[in-house]
Amino acid sequence: MNLIEEFNDYRSRMNEKIMSADNKVIKRFFNLDTNAYAEGAVDVKTKEMIGLACSMVLRCDDCIKYHLGKSYEAGLSKEEVFEVFSIATLIGGSIVIPHLRRAAEYWEALEQNNQDV
Repeated sequence: MNLIEEFNDYRSRMNEKIMSADNKVIKRFFNLDTNAYAEGAVDVKTKEMIGLACSMVLRCDDCIKYHLGKSYEAGLSKEEVFEVFSIATLIGGSIVIPHLRRAAEYWEALEQNNQDV
């Protein structure tokens, strides 16, 4: 299984388990998250770039992978993604570099996965 499939399968499986607990607060939080990234006054592409930069600064690899996937779906180019990487690294400092490496690897996998299809 590749990086993308492994991440998406795990995320889906665990989200189903979490949602099956039928906790109102968790469901509302997930809904809020979904709605925050929906098209609005700010377009989806820009929202995903913001989410990606914030995720990198906060050093959340799962969040980085999620926003990279959504950024890819939204049509970001490699150049745009690397500009986001540069801003996140500037804001977050050298502690972001290990996450930058994994993010670059995941973006490469997204590009490769699309070429294989």
